[in-house]
Amino acid sequence: MSHFEVVATAKNGKARAGRLTTAHGVIETPVFMPVGTQATVKGLLPQMVADAGAQVILSNTYHLMLRPGAELIDSMGGLHPFMNWQKPILTDSGGFQVFSLSGMRKINPDGVVFSSHLDGSKHRMTPKSVVDLQLAFRSDIMMPLDICTPYPAEKRQAEKDMRRTVEWELEAYRYWNERANGSLLFAIVQGAGFLDLRTDCVARLTSVDFPGYAIGGVSVGEPLEEIHRIIQEVTPLLPTDKPRYVMGLGLPENLRHAIAQGVDMFDCVIPTRLARHGQFFFGDGERRNIRNRVYFNDREPLDPSCDCVACTQFSRAYIRHLMVAKEMLGSMLLSIHNIRFLVRLVDQIRQDICDGVC
Repeated sequence: MSHFEVVATAKNGKARAGRLTTAHGVIETPVFMPVGTQATVKGLLPQMVADAGAQVILSNTYHLMLRPGAELIDSMGGLHPFMNWQKPILTDSGGFQVFSLSGMRKINPDGVVFSSHLDGSKHRMTPKSVVDLQLAFRSDIMMPLDICTPYPAEKRQAEKDMRRTVEWELEAYRYWNERANGSLLFAIVQGAGFLDLRTDCVARLTSVDFPGYAIGGVSVGEPLEEIHRIIQEVTPLLPTDKPRYVMGLGLPENLRHAIAQGVDMFDCVIPTRLARHGQFFFGDGERRNIRNRVYFNDREPLDPSCDCVACTQFSRAYIRHLMVAKEMLGSMLLSIHNIRFLVRLVDQIRQDICDGVC
């Protein structure tokens, strides 16, 4: 059964609009997915995230495994009722923590052993256990355990990581295929900045029928030009009849470039992280800081073209006051605006594709 259909393509034949069917609803692509690492998008009620236009959110398997634990989430009926989010949920695998917690883990041929960043306790994650965790979460879209190679990387290390990742992903696919409960398992393409490794990885992963394919190992410290090069070279290698997902991408300039190459899905913590530091998106994606003195008595909304609650009900002067006074509402309003900005950006591109404008 095909879960994805392309409904329109851009004039250049690369960018496309699609529909991805999941157990908790249809996702219209291109789509930006806010990150709710620990079963919450920081500082926001689920309804606020939905009102900002988010169709799907991402949560983190590693963090939820440690706290509150898969057993509790399973007993609550899965992540959706636990966090009161009725739309689709994508859970990543813990592969990014292989990169970000490099000093607290050990990679073995059959998986990764982590020392918990919470209490130092040992936890083993394998291709099969990661699938089991996400089945307990009732995730709509699951990601397999992988190794996210840091930047910069020697080719020998990148190849070793890629080959082990492929072994783990194929093992996860076979295990998931026996137990699939309506969930979708996406593959993750690794290989750092080496096109031949990426090409080899795609060839191995497309030997089985994953429901979707992700480009991993970007946004790990590379310069912007390198991120764009990898996306531009790898995206055409991926199946055209499956959703394409770039992990960890969220700045407007990166989204525009990736969509133009034919990518369908993105996630990033950037909208809420920027908000907590007083930054907001404006215009074509310019980033401004609301704490600047120029906004002290500014009656204008954050962005006059935005229809979010922060922009339709509050002034820059008020939001600046909240941030300077360290009131929680300030970062909440900035978070709502930043999420809405990125959602509107990809929605407009989708509409332009469907209308034949681009």
